[in-house]
Amino acid sequence: MADFAHQRQRMVERQLAARGIADPRVLDAMGRIPREAFVAGNMHEFAYEDSPLPIEAGQTISQPFIVARMLEAAQLQPGDRVLEIGAGSGYAAAVMGAITAHVDAIERHGELAELARQRYAALGYRNIELHVGDGSGGWPDAAPYDAILVAAGAPAVPDTLRRQLAIGGRLVMPVGESMYRQRLVKVTRLDEDRFRQEHLDEVRFVPLVGTWGWSEQVAAPARPEAVRARASADGAGLPATIRAALEPLPDPGDPAFGRFFDRYANARVVLLGEASHGTSEFYRARAAITRRLIEQHGFTLVAVEADWPDAAVIDRYVRHRPRDSQAEPPFQRFPTWMWRNRDVARFVDWLRDYNADRADRTQAGFYGLDLYSLDRSIREVIDYLDQVDPEAARVARHRYGCLTPWSREPAQYGRMALSAGYAPCEKAVVQMLRELLARRLEYARADGERYLDAAQNARLVSNAEAYYRAMYYGSTESWNLRDSHMFETLENLLAAAGPQARAVVWAHNSHIGDARHTEMGQVREELNLGQLCRQRFGRDAALIGFGTHTGTVAAADEWDAPMRVMDVLPSRQDSYERLFHEAGEPRGLLDLHEDVHPQLWARLAAGRLERFIGVIYRPDTERWSHYVECSLPRQFDGYVWFEETRAVEPLGEEPRTGVPDTWPFGL
Repeated sequence: MADFAHQRQRMVERQLAARGIADPRVLDAMGRIPREAFVAGNMHEFAYEDSPLPIEAGQTISQPFIVARMLEAAQLQPGDRVLEIGAGSGYAAAVMGAITAHVDAIERHGELAELARQRYAALGYRNIELHVGDGSGGWPDAAPYDAILVAAGAPAVPDTLRRQLAIGGRLVMPVGESMYRQRLVKVTRLDEDRFRQEHLDEVRFVPLVGTWGWSEQVAAPARPEAVRARASADGAGLPATIRAALEPLPDPGDPAFGRFFDRYANARVVLLGEASHGTSEFYRARAAITRRLIEQHGFTLVAVEADWPDAAVIDRYVRHRPRDSQAEPPFQRFPTWMWRNRDVARFVDWLRDYNADRADRTQAGFYGLDLYSLDRSIREVIDYLDQVDPEAARVARHRYGCLTPWSREPAQYGRMALSAGYAPCEKAVVQMLRELLARRLEYARADGERYLDAAQNARLVSNAEAYYRAMYYGSTESWNLRDSHMFETLENLLAAAGPQARAVVWAHNSHIGDARHTEMGQVREELNLGQLCRQRFGRDAALIGFGTHTGTVAAADEWDAPMRVMDVLPSRQDSYERLFHEAGEPRGLLDLHEDVHPQLWARLAAGRLERFIGVIYRPDTERWSHYVECSLPRQFDGYVWFEETRAVEPLGEEPRTGVPDTWPFGL
């Protein structure tokens, strides 16, 4: 069962206070009002996400930070009488009611108003009076108000609302010539006829419909048939322009497929994404591109969104190194199908064949960038030190002993550290890493590659300790720690391989596309691997995204739930994927460098929704679970399109005989 009280406090700490909301009354009220009670049951799990959420009547509940920003700007006091326009689910009025003496709230949708009344009754909120009607004119019968907050955008601040403020009263509302892009303004009534207006933040709200706002006809959402008609009319527009620019691709099994990506081969790092972790075409395409970059352009590092020790088993296999008899079969933890699938197995076997007759320095290696393998990484460090420095191994056992009780369930360590109020193992694991790095010359003389492996495992333990603590404070901090670790690992691989080394990275679009041009970075303040690579390597980093319209995907309903093959819903009408679907090409590559198709680049840059499916897929809440607003051409340098895709085929668990068959996947 979800711990909403904990999520609520985390929201206050990470989404509000950490972003500068300082009003103690606002922070206290938002820490007490249950946001989950103001959204539909199937949205409860998202109640404390840092984003707006859908509610009944086709409306939304605002992002928590925006609610807090408006309330803080309004300077609410305990004795105030407040008017809210656009009550929606009733959440913001409930927060105001927890601070002030009385709230009048107006909602034009009767369905929403009735639901809000029921929520107030159930929760025992008795100082909120809800009215149904045209809120654009305010509620003059009960004026004047100490504060007025408007949760919908108008072309200008209606004079009738300003006149309903008491002297010294504050009005906060979004204003803008566009119905969906506005600036938040604050109006303070100085005396009978003087008002001061301040401009605050760029925001996006639904339109304020009514006599002093937008007309019903202008603001009404288009009927489905009108949307289809517009899309059809645009068939000679944006989709047609995409079709003209999209370079048709052969099947990834065709040797010609990889040649289309030679234009990115001068980069030092080529990052290949995927729109889901369970789609065969994405794996096959990445394998074909990577083969081309290795064979024809000298790339020697394949770095993937997988744990370092798991990938190390594969690396030994592909580079014909002796098998570690103590090593467990790789990729045993959820989601096993992400790497234990037939497409990956075929690529791994190709990589082994490619390396067969090559000298060590020209072989291509396979490396993991992720940090989930706490238990195995601890063991790898100790096993290494046992052989090169037994006394250091004894010290490592003592220091890592702090983490041992949680090494197989590291999330439990994060929970314990949170409740204890400190990081009990941080000092020990950081000191272990420092000492290992300080003796790198001495250790590397014995075996440079084995030292690199041990040092990376020690680094992983240190970063994982921080990650599992951070995950209980908020998704943004843990996400940023994880992607920073992946970038740091990639940098270390390149440094170890020499100044001429070049790498191919396989990871999800959410890690590959530059986060600064997505809702992730702009709203949630998340960074990612692609962003860090661009900042470090500039034009020497090529970011290539992938997308699909429909098909099947291998995914689970919940974390640690069984994998199943699911149907992927057709892409949304307001998404980039729908534009590519309407372009009509079954497969294609769109070069997104601004100077290649400048007019198309500018039209696509305005921003739309983009679909992200991870190892979890929830079609019932797809808009909020899997779509993020992005600027595609700013996010990627290229985009690979597959109209219809199919799920990966997991490797079976049936026992087989013979070393080549059982290694590296241990089947």
